[in-house]
Amino acid sequence: MPLLHWLNKDSTTKTAANCDYRLLEEVPELSYGEKDSGNLLIQGDNLEALKALLPFYAGKVKCIYIDPPYNTKSAFDHYDDNLEHSEWLSLIYPRLELLRELLSEDGSIWVSLDDNEVHYLKVIMDEVFGRNNFISNNIWQKLYTVKNSAKYLSDMHDHVLCYAKSKINWQRNLLPRSEKANKDYTNNDNDPRGPWTTNAVQARNYYSLGSYEIKGPDLSNTK
Repeated sequence: MPLLHWLNKDSTTKTAANCDYRLLEEVPELSYGEKDSGNLLIQGDNLEALKALLPFYAGKVKCIYIDPPYNTKSAFDHYDDNLEHSEWLSLIYPRLELLRELLSEDGSIWVSLDDNEVHYLKVIMDEVFGRNNFISNNIWQKLYTVKNSAKYLSDMHDHVLCYAKSKINWQRNLLPRSEKANKDYTNNDNDPRGPWTTNAVQARNYYSLGSYEIKGPDLSNTK
């Protein structure tokens, strides 16, 4: 499998292991709700926070979503989004390693980014989570109008990469079909298999599971 190499990668691969465990200190005046609910809001360095969570949640987290710095070359009030490329890679790698340890065997991680770093992130996540555990690159359309200020092409979407801890143990957790969606299904012919809806019968390519028997109406007795 191809690997990504950059300045300081050798030391970066040891960052997570060398990070000290720190105790989480409760701030009672900022607490709210049931004390034993398991919900936590942690303030501090996220690498140290992830390491502090390992003794309690390693192998127990079903779903992780992170929104890391996009490295857009911008400066924001609370963080610098203008890192040198190798610095960004060195920042994200150890955090992904700790996040993988937190995931349960049937868990998954979802990471949103734009075109600035997502293609490098894909290669890094192949290394950390295993290329075989890649689920999909989900496209999130963030704009619905063309940007007239675009110098080249109007960028209208971001990416959400999804990886499973173990793809053979991961399943989609589908939402129940809504009542609105159910209204698209009817059963005017009393089909014993239940409600149905019409759909296109075309297929781009042949595949065996896409072959169905179609019975036409019997018109022999019509006049």
